[in-house]
Amino acid sequence: MPDYNRGAAAYWWAVVTLGLSALGWAISQLASREPQVLVQVALGAGIAMLAGVFPVRISHSKHSFAAGEVFIFLLLLIHGTAAAVIAAAGEAAVGSCRTSRRWTSRIASPAMAALAMTVAAHTFDAVNQQMVANDVAGAGSLLMAAMGFAIIYFVVNTLLVTAVPRLKRGEGLKAADLFGLFGWVGIAYAGSATLAVLMYLTYLQSGIGVLAAMLPLLASMLAALHYFFRQQEVAENARAATAEATARERELAERHVRELEASERRFHSAFTHASIGMALTRADGVILQANPALRELLGREGDELIHRRFQDLVRDDDRAALDAQLARVHAPDFDDFALELRCRHAHGAAVWVSLHGSLFSEPGSGAPSLILQVQDISARRKAEQGLQHIAFHDALTGLPNRRRFHEHLAEAVERARVTADGPGEAFAVMFIDFDRFKLINDSLGHDAGDQFLVLVARRIQHVMREGDIVARLGGDEFAILARPLQHERHAVQLAERVMETMRKPFHVAGQELMTSASIGITFSALGYDSPEQVLRDADIAMYKAKGAGKARYALYDASLHIEVAQRLHLEGELRHAIERNELSVVYQPLFDIDGGLDPRLTGFEALVRWNHPEHGWISPGAFLPIAEEAGLMLRLTDFVLHCACRQLREWQSADPAWAGLGVSVNVSGHDIAHGAFTARVTRAIVEAGLKPQALCLELTENILASRLEAALPLLDELRRLGVRLAIDDFGTGYSSLSHLATLPIDTLKIDQSFVARLGGGSNEDAVVRSIVLLGSSLGKQVVAEGIETLTQLGCLRAMGCRTGQGFLLGRPMPAAGVSSLLEQHRLASGVLGSRERAEADHLLTLH
Repeated sequence: MPDYNRGAAAYWWAVVTLGLSALGWAISQLASREPQVLVQVALGAGIAMLAGVFPVRISHSKHSFAAGEVFIFLLLLIHGTAAAVIAAAGEAAVGSCRTSRRWTSRIASPAMAALAMTVAAHTFDAVNQQMVANDVAGAGSLLMAAMGFAIIYFVVNTLLVTAVPRLKRGEGLKAADLFGLFGWVGIAYAGSATLAVLMYLTYLQSGIGVLAAMLPLLASMLAALHYFFRQQEVAENARAATAEATARERELAERHVRELEASERRFHSAFTHASIGMALTRADGVILQANPALRELLGREGDELIHRRFQDLVRDDDRAALDAQLARVHAPDFDDFALELRCRHAHGAAVWVSLHGSLFSEPGSGAPSLILQVQDISARRKAEQGLQHIAFHDALTGLPNRRRFHEHLAEAVERARVTADGPGEAFAVMFIDFDRFKLINDSLGHDAGDQFLVLVARRIQHVMREGDIVARLGGDEFAILARPLQHERHAVQLAERVMETMRKPFHVAGQELMTSASIGITFSALGYDSPEQVLRDADIAMYKAKGAGKARYALYDASLHIEVAQRLHLEGELRHAIERNELSVVYQPLFDIDGGLDPRLTGFEALVRWNHPEHGWISPGAFLPIAEEAGLMLRLTDFVLHCACRQLREWQSADPAWAGLGVSVNVSGHDIAHGAFTARVTRAIVEAGLKPQALCLELTENILASRLEAALPLLDELRRLGVRLAIDDFGTGYSSLSHLATLPIDTLKIDQSFVARLGGGSNEDAVVRSIVLLGSSLGKQVVAEGIETLTQLGCLRAMGCRTGQGFLLGRPMPAAGVSSLLEQHRLASGVLGSRERAEADHLLTLH
C-alpha cells in the first residue's frame, strides 16, 4: 500500500474488517437454512455476479449499471439480509476484478458492499416491521420501502468507496462526491429495487417457477437495453468526433487565415525594407512592384520602374541570357534561375548584379509571376578582375605571365592545326634571354635589376606588331608569340628589331648599361601538339644562340632536339658513372725541359676519363660541359683529387727517387664557389698522407676573372694550407695584370693554342715570349701545354720556358703505365731517342 497514508490505511483496515465480519455473519446465518434455500441463494448470487461481468453503460455518463442489483434486492425480499449480503459481496468482487488490478481494491470493494448491504438491509427490515406493526404493509408501501432501501444502499456504498481517495489526499468527505453520482446511478438502483419488488410479488402469487420463466425475458430486456445504450454511445461518439473535426477544421482555417495575413505583412515588410533590390514581375518581365533598394541600385525614382520590362534595364550584351531564362518560365520543370549580368544605371554606368528569379503567386492572378532578387556585385567583380590580373600578369612589368602566355600559346597551337577546311593560322614563338642580367643584379642590386626588366619590357612592346603577345616567363626570360604570321621572315625581322632596340644604352640606378639578348625562334610549321613542345624548342634554339657567341638569334631545327636529347641521356648516364666505376684517372707527365737533351720528369697532370660500357671512351670535351651544367663537377673533382693524391703518394713511397714528384688537378668554378672546398682538399691530402706542396690546383683564367672577389679568400686559405696554385689556359681570358701581380699564384700555364703555332714567326711567338717573360718577372713558374713537335720544344727552350707537357714528351697514361715509366726512367735519365736528340741539337744550334 505505497500510496496509502496512515489515515487511509487505518480506514481501509477498519472497513475491510467490518465488511468481512458482516460477510462472516451472513454465511453463518445461511448455514442453518434448508438446502433448497441455499441452492436458491447460490443461484441468485451467481446470476448477480454474471450480470456484473456485462454492465450496461449509461448514455451521457461515465457510469454503468449492472443488472445484478435486481437479483440482490430479490434475494433480500425472499430470503432476507444474509442472502443479500452474500450476493452483494459476490457482485462487487466481480466488478472490482473487472475494473481494477490492485489487490487493495479487489479486497475492499466486496467488504464495503457487504457492510453497506448489512446496514441498508437491517434498516429495510426495521422499516418493514414497523409497517406490519402499524398495519400499513402492502404492495405500495413495500415498493416505497424497497426504493428507500436501494437509495440507502447506494449512499452508504458510495460514501465508503469515495472516502478512500479523499483520505489518501488528506481531504474530508464532500457532498459533491455523493450528489455528483446520484443522477442516473441512483435512479438505476431505485429502478432495480422496483423491478425486484414486482418480481417478488409475482413470486408470492405464482411461486418460484414464474421467476424461472421471467429470467430469459429479463435477460432479453437487459440485452436490448445494453444494445440501445451502446448505439446511443456510438452515435454520441460519432457526433462528438464530427463536431471535434469540424471545430478543428474551423480552427485550422482561422489559423491559416491569420498566418497568411501575418505572412503577407512580413513579406510586405521584408520586400519594402530589404537591403537588396527586389521586384515582382509578370512572366514576360514587366515590373509590377519594385522596392526602394532596387530603385536606389539603378538610380530610379518613384514609380519610374513600374510597368517597364526588366530586360530594358539590362545591357545589350547580357540581355540574350535573361531572355533565355524568361522563356523557360512556362516550362513544367521550371523552378528558378540565377544569372550574373550588367544593368544600366540611370546615369549610364554599368552595374554588375547577381539576379535570382523564382515563381511567385500573386493574389487574384492566374498567370505566373516572378520575384526577382537583384544584388549589387560590382565590388566583387572588380576584386575578381584584380585577382585575375594578378593571377595572369607579371607584377613587375605588367606583361602576361607564364600561365597566361601558356593559354595564348595553347590557343595558337589549336588554331594552327591543319584541318579539312585548309591550313591553320601560322605563328612563331621567340624565347628571349638577356646575356648580362646576372651581372646587373650582382653589381647594382636587385632593385636595379627590376628597373632594367621594366625598361626592357617597354622596349619590346614598342617594336611589337599588332596582335603579337609578349610575356615575362620569369627572371630575365621573355617570350613573344607572333601571330598571325604570313611568312617566317617576319618573325626574323621582329627578332632583329628586338636586338636592335637592345643595343641602345639603358639608364639604370644612375648608370648607363649596355646589354644584348639571345633569342631562340621556332615556327608552327614544325607541327606542334602542345604549348610545352613549342616553348621547349624555342628554349633549345635560345641556348644555341648563346653557345654561338650570344647577342644573336637562332632558328630551331630537328637536329637541335636530337642534340639536346643526347645531352640529357648523357647527363643521366654520367650521374651513375662514378657509382659504376666507369670513371678513371690518367696522368700526363710534366718535364723540366730546360735541362738540355734529357728533360727531367717533375710530376703529372691528373685527367679524368670515362669508359662507357656501350659507347666506349667518351671525350672529356663531351662530358665535362654536361657535368658543369648538371652540377656534377663537385663529385668529379673529389674523385680526381682523391685518386691523384693517393696514387702520387704510392709512387713517392715506392722509390725515394720520386719523392719530389707533384701532381696537378683541374678545379671548376663550382669548386671555387663551394664554401667547403678547402676542407675537401685537406681531407684528400690527409687521407693520402701527401705533403700539401706536392699538390697543384689549376684554375682557368676565365674562372678567376668571373669569380675574383669570391676566389681571393679561398686562394689565401689554400696557400696557407701549402697547396700550390696555377692559372690554366693563360692568355685566352681577360686577366687583369694588376690582379695577377697580387694573386697567390705559383704557376702560369700557356694555352696549347699558342704553343701549336710556334716556330712560324707569327704573333704567337711574341705572345708566348711575353708570357714567359711576365711569369719570370713575377716569380711564377711557366708551363707550356701541348708540345707535340721538336720545333715547339726548341722554341720554348730558347724563350726560357723551363717546364712543359705534351704528346712529344708523354701522352696521358693510366697509373700502371706511369709505374712502368718510372721504372724505366730515373731523375737523371732522358726521354728522347738518338735521332730525336740529334734533331734537338741541330735546332738548339740554330737558335
